[in-house]
This record gives sequence, structure tokens and C-alpha cells, in this order.
Amino acid sequence: MDFNVKRLAADAGTFLSRAVQFTEEKFGQAEKTELDAHLENLLVRAENTKLWTERIMKQTEVLLQPNPNVRLEEFVYEKLEKKAPTRMNNHELLGQTMIDSGSEFGPGTAYGNALMKCGETEKQIGGAEREFIHGAAINFLTPFRNFLEGDFKTILKERKLLQVKRLDLDAAKTRLKKARMADARAAVSVPLAPRPSARGELRMTQSEFDRQAEITRLLLEGISSTHAHHLRCLNDLVEAQTTYYAQCYQYMVDLQKQLGSFPSSFTNNNQSAASGGASASAPTIPVSASLPSAGGGSTASGGFNELRSSSASRRARVLYDYDAASSSELSLLADEVITVSSVPGMDSDWLMGERGNQKGKVPITYLELLN
Repeated sequence: MDFNVKRLAADAGTFLSRAVQFTEEKFGQAEKTELDAHLENLLVRAENTKLWTERIMKQTEVLLQPNPNVRLEEFVYEKLEKKAPTRMNNHELLGQTMIDSGSEFGPGTAYGNALMKCGETEKQIGGAEREFIHGAAINFLTPFRNFLEGDFKTILKERKLLQVKRLDLDAAKTRLKKARMADARAAVSVPLAPRPSARGELRMTQSEFDRQAEITRLLLEGISSTHAHHLRCLNDLVEAQTTYYAQCYQYMVDLQKQLGSFPSSFTNNNQSAASGGASASAPTIPVSASLPSAGGGSTASGGFNELRSSSASRRARVLYDYDAASSSELSLLADEVITVSSVPGMDSDWLMGERGNQKGKVPITYLELLN
């Protein structure tokens, strides 16, 4: 019991001594032992490494998951050591919506089929994005987080201990200085040597400070290894991004090739309204239609020119499915044969098509005139 009381008293005295030393340093009333320049530079470098590691981590997390609410939810699940629920990402949601709408319009139509192909590609991109995020989290974010929660916390602990040892050293120096001043003022005939207890305390605190400074220095020099490790992680991130973007590019190139066989059209409503109801619709020329076959392109073009300059009608075969964009147009099915004629004042990209008792405008790029 007496031993514990004495130990508590000694600890309280040590704490008070450090507090007094710290306060007097702040007010400029006590000397302070400065760390050597090399150690100071190492401390600054470690602090900068911690600061920029946090910033890089934060922005990487924003890149991988832009939604702050989802990031917060993932953080909570991580702290609870539970697996976050799997949810579809934006590409996958868009892809599923396109597939559902394509099914609604009908996979047999050009538009419905194209929607379904686009949806499948968007879901592939979503899967590639999921793999990229998972790989970046493991190979990039995890090492950065391990440094902040492991190595740097150890550095902080040893740096604080170094600060404590420095305060003990400076407090011992102050006590020795005061002891010498008291002895100098003593009215004795023989000068007294500095008190052995003060000199012994100084040697002990100096030794402890030097030892702690060496421990801290070794840990801080390990920041170079941390930088080398983070460089490898950075290479892993770049490689993952390269793979991800290359996959997305290939998916889109493949989709573009598939859509090349699909016709597409648009209706310029603003132009139609400005012309007072006159036809202003114009189809986008399909890839296959814009490349005339050897020797046949000029003949087909000439046939349409002759038809437009006369009042006669011709039979034409439909090359692609076409969904009418308005009630004035006629929907078409690939390979069907219709009758077409020219109407005065109609846009040069359109003809009047007839199928039985159905009649409406049709785009000439979807037609092949028959002899």
C-alpha cells in the first residue's frame, strides 16, 4: 500500500514538473532542447505524407462512389464488420431499364432490338466498373488506410513519447541550473559541487531522450519504404483504370458495330412547327445505306431522281424496319414491297408510300427501287 502511494506521488510530481516546464517554455521563461535538423525534416515529411494520403484517399473514394450517402452507409457497415447489401450501379440500372423498354417495344422491332443490345452493353460496363472498384479498394485504398491506421499511429505515439522525454530532460536541466545558482549564493567558505542527485537525474533523462530520439528517427526513416509501397499501389490503380477503360471502349466498339445494321431516324419538331406543318422529318442515313455497292449506288440514286421528276409510281423493297415518328408517316417492315411516288413540295429525302389502303411518308434510305 505504501509503495503504491509513493509511486502515485512520484508520478504526480513528474507530471507537475512536465507541466511547469511546458508552461515556462510557452512564456519564454525556460530553455527548450531543439531536435536536430534531420529529425525535424523527417517529422515534417511524415506529417505531409499523412496529410496527402488522407486527401488522395478521400478523392479516390469520391471517384469510386460519388454518392455521399452510399459512402456513409458503406462506412457504417465496415465499422460494424458487416457486409453492405449488393445494389446495382448506375450503368446496370440504365442497362436494365433499356432491356425492359426494349422488351416492351418488342425485340422484333429495330428500336426494341437496339434498346436491348444497348442495355446488355451497359450492364457489361456496370460489371466492369464493379470489378474496377473492388480491385482499387483492395490494391489502392486498403494500403493507404493501413498506413494511416497502423504505421502513422505508431509514429504519433513515439513522437509524443519523445516530447515527454524532452520535457523531462529540460526540466532536469532547469533543476540543475537552479541548484547551481543556490549553491553559488550560499555563504560558505568552500564552494560546493553541484548536487549529485541533480547531475544523476540529468544523465538519466539525457540517455532516455537520446534513446527515444533514435527510435523515432528509425520509424520516420521508414516513410521512404511507405512511399515506395504507395508507388506500387499507384501503379496498380493505373493498371486497373487502364483495364477498365479498355473494356468499356471494347464494349462500345462492339455495340457500335451491332447498331451499324440498324436504321435510325429523327424528327425535327422545331423545324416542322416553323414551316407551318410542312414535312421537315429527315432520316439519318444508316451505315450500310451510306456505302453504295460497287456500280449500284449511282443507278439507285438515278432511279429516285427520275421518280421525283415524274408523277409515276414505282414498286420498292424495304431494306430495314422503320417505326413511324408521326401519323403522317408509314411504318415499314424489312423485305416487304410497297408502292412509292413523289408528291410536289415533299422533302427530297422522303417519298409517299402505299401499302393497300395505308398511306404515309417513307424515307428513301430505307428503300430499294424495283425494276
